[in-house]
This record gives sequence, structure tokens and C-alpha cells, in this order.
Amino acid sequence: QDYYGKELQKSEDLKTNVCVTLARPVPRVLRDALECVHEEVVARYYGCGLVIPECLSSCRILDLGSGSGRDCYVLSQLVGEQGHVTGIDMTKGQVQCRAGASPRPPSSPPSSFLSSCQVEVAKKHIAYHMDKFGYRKPNVEFLHGYMEKLGDAGLADESYDIVISNCVINLAPDKKAVLQEAFRVLKPGGEMYFSDVYANQRLSETIRKHRVLWGECLAGALYWKDLYSIAEEVGFSPPRLITTSPITISNKELESIVGNCRFVSATFRLFKVPGGSRAGPGQVIYNGGIMGHERELVFDANFTFKEGEVVDVDAEMAAILRSSRFAEKFLIRADGANAAASQGSCC
Repeated sequence: QDYYGKELQKSEDLKTNVCVTLARPVPRVLRDALECVHEEVVARYYGCGLVIPECLSSCRILDLGSGSGRDCYVLSQLVGEQGHVTGIDMTKGQVQCRAGASPRPPSSPPSSFLSSCQVEVAKKHIAYHMDKFGYRKPNVEFLHGYMEKLGDAGLADESYDIVISNCVINLAPDKKAVLQEAFRVLKPGGEMYFSDVYANQRLSETIRKHRVLWGECLAGALYWKDLYSIAEEVGFSPPRLITTSPITISNKELESIVGNCRFVSATFRLFKVPGGSRAGPGQVIYNGGIMGHERELVFDANFTFKEGEVVDVDAEMAAILRSSRFAEKFLIRADGANAAASQGSCC
């Protein structure tokens, strides 16, 4: 809060492009949803990617580090009135905003007003968005809490279909605890879909304790190989890379401190695959019909499914599709043999 409040007063103050670059174009359905979000919510948002997965109708979603609530309000539209979105952030809801502060345009970076008032901004616009979406009752809520201790905020085991986060895990000292809690609150077949910052090596003590590099989301970046080992320890399926984008540092002093270490922002998806869903490889056919992805579903960097096309998949992907909310969108044949579409959990 101190870094964003006192040192970043305009976009030119940023030393990196961590929070200003998207890894891929925004689909039309998401652009339309973003246009419906209150401009004050958008003005106070910070993130390093787009964490809106597919196939969301009626899902229950948890947003870790929800801030001003931009992603929550986008998801609110996509899950529909029967779905639900919970945002949790460590910023206390009763924070006193800076007296006399006036709203800034969407292009402005965070100030002390933006940083300290994010959760209050998210909460105060609930009625506005529900009215705009035509909902009879709110399908969003915002909680104060820590993503390493979701139980303290009252979040129960196996209560969510999807957990998302946007460039916040790098700020958590105990990243394994974050993934453990996400795994705990996910239903069997559930997904963690998140964007964050990663390094090509483990960071030195000098980098990890540098104040500006911490504020720029670099000093807490995870070595990318450690993500794979932590995910396995927690119980998730191996991380599936969706997109990645290099991070640039426009400051000579910081470049000298970082040295040959390189950073990327990347979006991954992890699945909580039940043991009984694991079998051998197979063939799958995408039936189409997912909103915004009716003819083609880009699942990750390795798999793109076109409507009606037979695709050979490995055992891990077959298990993911069989057990997740995507089950009803695919015909799944074990080992290429003719079989009925597998039954799985679906939101």
C-alpha cells in the first residue's frame, strides 16, 4: 500500500510492464462484460493477466485478492443469476479513505486513495451492478481475509467450482499454503485458474528483499519449476500453461540488481482431479456450445479443440475433461474405443 500510495502517481512511474500487459486479445464476450463494470471499479484495478476461464454458467467462483472487484463483476455476468462470486482481499473493509479524494479516470494508476479503498469500492457498487445486470438479488460478495487462511473467513471445504487470482500469489510469503487452501475449497473436478509472475531461476536474497522489486511484483515471483512441484505436493494435476508474456524492466538500477534473472507473467490452470477419474489416454470430441467458444476452445498452450473434431489426448487431459465442468461439452472415448460420453460434475 505504501509503494502504490506514495511512489506510483502516474503510469510513467512504473519500472516494469507487469501490471499493464495482457498476454492475449480480449474476446468479444469479455469486452462486452468489461464495458458493464462501473468505471470507478475499473480505475482502481491492478493485475497482470485476464483470469476469466470458460464454461461458467451457474458456477460458484472464488477470487483471491479481488481488490476493487473488477474480475468479480465480470464473472457475475458470466455465471448468471444462479451462480455466485466471492471476492476476498486482505484490505480491511472499514478502511478510512483519504478525505477529499476524487475519482480518477480509468487510465490512472493506483494512488493512496485507490489502494486503501479498493474493498470499499467493490462493496459500494454491488447494487449498481445487480441493477445493471437485471438480477433480483446479489450474486457477489466481498470478504476481508487472507488467501493463506480461507477458513478464517468462513470458507468451507469443497464449496467452489473455480478459484481465480490475478497477480497476487507472488505477494504471499507462503505460496504452498495458498495452493493448499485453494485445493481445500474446490469441489472434486474443480479448477484453479490464475495469472502470476514467474522467474527463470530462484531469486537471490538481495532481490527478494528489495522494496521496489517487491512493489513491482517481482521480488516475490516463484521459480516456475517450483510451481510444478508445489502443485504436485498439494494434490493438483500438473499445471497447464495457457499464455505467457515477457516482463520488461525500464530502469537501469533495477536491471543491474536483477542481473541475468528473467521474469514472465503467465496464466496457468490446475485441476482437482478425483482419483477415480484417472484412466488411460483417449479420444475426445468437442460438442461446441460454450459461450464465446462455440466453434473452438483453446484449452491451453497444447490443446485446441474444434467442434466435431476428434483429438487424441493423454491420460491427464482425459481425466480433467471427464471429471470437470467440461464433461458435458465433450464426447470422451477411452483408448479410442466407442464409449458414451463420460458423466462428470458440471456447474
